[in-house]
Amino acid sequence: MANGVNNVSAMFTDEEVKDISGFKCGGEDHVEVTCGCTSHRYGDAVGTLRVFVNGDLEISCECTPGCDEDKLSPAAFEKHSGRETSRKWKNNIWVIVDGEKVALFKTALLKYYNKALSSGSNRSQAGRVCHRDEFLRCTKCNKHRRFRLRTKEECRSYHDAFIDANWSCSEMPYDKITCDDDEERASRRVYRGCVRSPTCKGCTSCVCFGCATCRFSDCSCQTCNDFTINSKA
Repeated sequence: MANGVNNVSAMFTDEEVKDISGFKCGGEDHVEVTCGCTSHRYGDAVGTLRVFVNGDLEISCECTPGCDEDKLSPAAFEKHSGRETSRKWKNNIWVIVDGEKVALFKTALLKYYNKALSSGSNRSQAGRVCHRDEFLRCTKCNKHRRFRLRTKEECRSYHDAFIDANWSCSEMPYDKITCDDDEERASRRVYRGCVRSPTCKGCTSCVCFGCATCRFSDCSCQTCNDFTINSKA
C-alpha cells in the first residue's frame, strides 16, 4: 500500500483502501488516488482523484502530456474524457483495485461525498425547503425544462447547466427527454416547490442566495468563487 495511508486513517480504514492503485495522502484534508474514464472512441483518460474530508471531489486530468485540466468535478472529467454515455460518473469513473478497473460507486471513496449529500442543508433551520425548482430554456428547441433542487447533486446539475451557454434537452441529468418531448404546461410551471405557498413567486422560504448546498468550491464561476472566499473570511 502506498506511503501515507496511516496519516489518513481517520478517513479510511486499511480494509477500505487496500489494493487501490495510487492511493496516497495528499494533505491533511484529502487523499489522492489514480482514476480514469473510458471512451470507446478515445480510450482511457487517466487522472488523479482527490477526495476531501468535507465531501468535495476534484480530478486532475492526465489524458495527454499537455492537458492542463485541473480541479475538474467528476461530471466535468467524465465529459472531458469523451465518454459516450455521460451523466453517470459514479459508474463511468473507475479506480484500479487489485489490477482491475472498479466503478467508483463500488468503493469506499465516495463515503464522504455521500455523507455530505445526505447531511447537506437543503432546508432552513425551521425545516422548510429553501431551494425551489428552477427552469432552463433549451438552446435548440426553446422549451422550458424543470430542475429539482432538493439535494447537492441536483443543485450541481442545475448549476452546471445554467452556466452552459449551449445547454440542451438531451443533457437533462435525470429525466431522459429530447427536444421532441412536450414542454411542461405554463399552468404547471407556477408550482415551484415552496412549502409556504404552492404558487409562490419567490420568498425567503424558497429562494436561496447561496449556501454550501448550491455553491461549489471546485467550480470556477464568479458566483461560486465569491461564496467560497466569503465563507472563509
